[in-house]
Amino acid sequence: MTMDDATLSNLLYRLIDNWENEVVEFKRGGEGFSSGELGKYVCAMANEANLREQARAWLVFGVDDKSRSVVGTGYKKNIEHLQADKMQVREGTGSVTFREIHVLAHPDGRVVIFEIPAAPRGMPVAWNGHYYGRAGESLIALDPGKLDEIRSQTLTFDWTAQIVPDATMADLDELALKMVRTRFAAKHRNISPKDVDGWDDAFLLDRARITRNGKITRAALLLLGTREAAWYLNPHLAEITWKLEGEQHAYEHFSPPFLMTTSQVYDRIRNVQLRLLPPHGLIAHQVEKYDRTVVLEALHNCIAHQDYTQLARIIVVEHSDRLVFESMGGFFEEQPEDYVLREHMPRYYRNPFLVQAMAELNMIDRMGYGILGIYRRQRERFFPLPDYDLDKPDRVRLTIHGRVVDLAYSHLLMQKTGLPLAEVLALDRVQKRQPIPDDMVRRLRRKRFIEGRKPNIHVSAKIAAATATKPDYIRTRAQDDEHYARLIIDYLTTFGQADRSELDKLLTDKLSDSISTDQKRRKISNLLTKMKRRGVILNTGSRKDPVWKIAK
Repeated sequence: MTMDDATLSNLLYRLIDNWENEVVEFKRGGEGFSSGELGKYVCAMANEANLREQARAWLVFGVDDKSRSVVGTGYKKNIEHLQADKMQVREGTGSVTFREIHVLAHPDGRVVIFEIPAAPRGMPVAWNGHYYGRAGESLIALDPGKLDEIRSQTLTFDWTAQIVPDATMADLDELALKMVRTRFAAKHRNISPKDVDGWDDAFLLDRARITRNGKITRAALLLLGTREAAWYLNPHLAEITWKLEGEQHAYEHFSPPFLMTTSQVYDRIRNVQLRLLPPHGLIAHQVEKYDRTVVLEALHNCIAHQDYTQLARIIVVEHSDRLVFESMGGFFEEQPEDYVLREHMPRYYRNPFLVQAMAELNMIDRMGYGILGIYRRQRERFFPLPDYDLDKPDRVRLTIHGRVVDLAYSHLLMQKTGLPLAEVLALDRVQKRQPIPDDMVRRLRRKRFIEGRKPNIHVSAKIAAATATKPDYIRTRAQDDEHYARLIIDYLTTFGQADRSELDKLLTDKLSDSISTDQKRRKISNLLTKMKRRGVILNTGSRKDPVWKIAK
C-alpha cells in the first residue's frame, strides 16, 4: 500500500535495525545497477522470505552497506522507469513482481524501497531459469536442500505434482516434446535456442518444471502424455469433452497431450465471421464469432484449476450463440470480478505444480491477468462480457457469448472506447437484465447512462442518441400514466366502450419492452383502478367481465 514519508521513514529505520538479514538488503543502487542484478536479488529474496515464513522481503537503494547511513540514490529518478522494473522482473521470473515500489524523500537523499512478496508455497522463484538464494550478505545459487524444501511445501496436497512410478519418457508424445522445446526457448530469450536444442529431454523437462528429477509427474502426463498413457491416471479422468447442443447434436472426447489438444478443441467449434456496422458507418467491423485467444485462455484455465480428485472431465458445450466451459472445483481464490476490476494477483493455486509447468509453456499467466484478458478481448470485439456461474461450490461455469445481446451496448463500445472497465462491466449487466450494485446505479444515473427503476433499468436516452438506437430507447422507455390514460380516454370516446381484452390490445405493445407480459398486465389493471377512483371512467359490466365507459 502507499505510505507517506513519515511512515516510510519509520519503516526504513526498522529495516536498518534488522541489518542485512536474508529478507532485507541495502544497496547504494547507482545508475549502473542492471535489471539482471535486480532480478536476481528479487528472486533470491522472494525465496528466502518463503523459507522464513515472512510475507515480504525488502530491497533498499540509497543506503551505504558499510556505514549503514542514508547516502541517497540516483537510480531511475523517472517514476515510469521504476514502474518498468515491475514488468522486467515479472517477465524474468514468470510470476513475481513488486508488491510496491516506495520512494522516500529523506533529508540525506532519495531512498527507493522495493517491497517483494514471498515466493508462493510450493513454487520457488527462478530468474531466467536459475534459482537464487542468500547466505548472509552474499547472493548465491539456491541450495538444493532449500529448493526441495520450498517444493515440498504443497507436494503432499498437490495431485498434479505426484510422480507416476511406472511412467517413462516413452509415454510422452514426441510432437508435444518438440513443442516444449520451442516454447521454453521462446519464454527464456536469454538462453540461446542452440543451447536448448542441445539439452536432452530429461534435462529440458526438469528445467521447464514439468518433471521432478527426471521422473514423470501427473502434470507431465496431462500436458505431454500420449493418448495411450492416460490409463496411468485412472480412475482420474484426463479428458476434455466438446458437445454441440441445438438443432444438431454431436460430441467428441479429447485426451492428452493437452498442450496440443486444446487447439483441436478450438478447431472443432463452429466459427464464422460476423459483421457489426457502426452507427452512421459505411465499413462494418468483421470479427470471428469466437476469438481464438479467448477460447484457449478459458480452456487452459479449466485445465490448470480443475480438481482432478473429483474424477470428472472438463466439458465445453457449444450452443448456437455461446460457449459454456465447465470445470470441477470451486473458484479457488476471491471472485472473478476481483481479477477484472482490482487486478488481483492469486496467492496460491489448487494445482501449483501444474500451474507452474503451464506458465513455463506460456499456456497461462500466473499473475491473474488471464481473466482480465478475456474481458478485455470481448470488449475490444464489441461483444457481451463473459459470465461466471459460481452457484455450485464444487463447479465453475464460464459462458463466452458469440452474439450481440443488445446492439446499443455494442454501438456504445464502438463510440466510447475510453469508458472505465467498471462502467463497461455494469452496462454489460444492464443489457443482460442482471442486477448491479446501488452505488454503480447512482454513478451511471449521474452520467445519464441508465434510466428506469430497479429491477427494470435500461439504456438511457443519452446513450441511445450516441449509439443511434433511438427507436430501441422509445420501446424500452416508460411513459408517465397520463400518457396511457389519454390513450384509453381517446379509445372510449371514439368507440363508446371497451372490454379488458380490447384495452390490453391497445396498451400492451405501447408499454416499455423492459418489463414482462405479466408486469404489463398488472400495470394496466392499476391504471384502470386509478382512473375509476378519480371518476374518469366506470365499469358497466361485472367484476369478472368489465366493460369500461367514460364517466358522465
